[in-house]
Amino acid sequence: MRKAERAARIHQILDELYPEPPIPLDHSDPFTLLVAVLLSAQCTDARVNQVTPALFAMAPDPASMAAQPVEAILARIQSCGLAPTKAKNISKLASQLVEEHGGDVPADFASLEALPGVGHKTASVVMAQAFGVPAFPVDTHIFRLARRWSLSKGKNVDHVERDLKKLYPASSWNRLHLQIIYFGREHCPARGHVVQACPICSWITPRPKD
Repeated sequence: MRKAERAARIHQILDELYPEPPIPLDHSDPFTLLVAVLLSAQCTDARVNQVTPALFAMAPDPASMAAQPVEAILARIQSCGLAPTKAKNISKLASQLVEEHGGDVPADFASLEALPGVGHKTASVVMAQAFGVPAFPVDTHIFRLARRWSLSKGKNVDHVERDLKKLYPASSWNRLHLQIIYFGREHCPARGHVVQACPICSWITPRPKD
């Protein structure tokens, strides 16, 4: 089976399993999504969803977040990985939004990636999920599954992102990246994976050579 045919069949299976994949991080607007995505690095979505209610009750917008001491932010996100660094970045990010963007989250990649603690993946998630702009954020699940399914041979997330964008139409990117994440968690884990029981790996294995 050629790569394009394999990609199309994978897409069909994912659409059947997850026709309307929900956004896994709880949020109410672009700012709370941005902070939640920043917190999700080296931390599970479930843990982020546990800590953000108290954080956003204290400071639901950039102005109120910028007014908080870093220690107050840290106290509410302590159980997240890399919490001290994230608390500093959230404080600086909020201040920068107030000073440079009038308290709004900018809807462009360059401005987002210029914010403290915000890389390309975080910016891509915000652009896709807050603003509906086609993007293909590549997390650890997507990186390993794209390689496991031989959709990409990329050795880094940027390479894998480029390969996936070539394989799939832009209109599918925002939904597809969530579908792959959910599939990786529920059917295709990194360890203890039963190939024969996997709706995708069961027919892809052995790995194609193209």
